[in-house]
Amino acid sequence: MESENQAEAMSIPYDVPTSARGYGWMLGGKDNYEVDRQFMLSTVPSFPEVVDICRQNREFLFRAVRYLTREAGIRQFIDMGCGLPTDNNVHQVAQRFAPDARVVYVDVDPIVLAHGRALLADDSSTTVIMGDMRDQEAILDHPDVARLIDFDEPVAVLFLSVGHHLTDADEPSRILRTIIDRAAPGSHVSFSQVVADDPERGAAMTEHITGGGVPWQTRTPAEVDVLLEGLEPVEPGVVNLVDWRPDPDQPPLAPVDPDLEPYLGVTASSKGIYEYGGVLRKPRG
Repeated sequence: MESENQAEAMSIPYDVPTSARGYGWMLGGKDNYEVDRQFMLSTVPSFPEVVDICRQNREFLFRAVRYLTREAGIRQFIDMGCGLPTDNNVHQVAQRFAPDARVVYVDVDPIVLAHGRALLADDSSTTVIMGDMRDQEAILDHPDVARLIDFDEPVAVLFLSVGHHLTDADEPSRILRTIIDRAAPGSHVSFSQVVADDPERGAAMTEHITGGGVPWQTRTPAEVDVLLEGLEPVEPGVVNLVDWRPDPDQPPLAPVDPDLEPYLGVTASSKGIYEYGGVLRKPRG
């Protein structure tokens, strides 16, 4: 814990945008800096879909965790690259439907660690740890993971809107499979990432975001399907997230900043860039 506190104090990036803070701003959050807002405002003119995509992913989180608790019977979750706390976080959704659910949040951003600890100070069934999802073995070795997660029982590993932060050089298939391969039968992975049907536009998006200092790789849906080979998609499969068990009655999100309002609803007519993902089972046997 001392080393995490030292890392938190020393490594908060104020001069470059971070994905957690930019994502949080698009969800209506206040825990961000001018560098984050300016980077997002430089992004939306060329890629206006990102505001809807961010919010659609957050809505998917609710539906996916609801499915995992109510229908798949999952009672323990590891949320990789969890981002800043907002409304209807994983532990809140899971414990709404299964009060005995346990959650480990993982993020590399020290601001996420600080805010998460404040939120979870009195919750013994949920914790947040500093960890890089690229180093799955270190996450597995963390004492809080050992305390809360029993790998002899089914577990859900969430990689929600983080797949695009894993470049091919990071070996994303290995990262996605490390925990699920050793988890009990009945375990699940929930995954989503930004995709582009047009590879050229996807490459332009990758260039812009990586140029701002944020690791990024926009993929095509077919490239994501390759990453998920060997896992069994739950109906309706791996799809545009707006098509994954849509529910018009789920809890609403916080309103966006006025600067982002012009971009709300863009994906109703612009469908070439979107968030692609779903819930997948570990095969039995």
